[in-house]
Amino acid sequence: MTMNVNQIINMIIRQLTRRLVNKGVDAGIDLASRRGKSKDEMTDEERAQARSQARQGKDMTKRAKQARRLTRKFF
Repeated sequence: MTMNVNQIINMIIRQLTRRLVNKGVDAGIDLASRRGKSKDEMTDEERAQARSQARQGKDMTKRAKQARRLTRKFF
């Protein structure tokens, strides 16, 4: 089984795109959890709450990916 150059390039591009999208999603979740404030502007309580919300957002993203994978297997 041989892969031509086009398939290899497409595989690499897909991996890079996936990583960039994941970083973008993580950055968006972090920004939303901080409500647009920088870490310097937040109090200790706000930082703790932002960390908690970011964790919850990442957990929800992980569950959504798992659900997507499961539905692919069924259909």
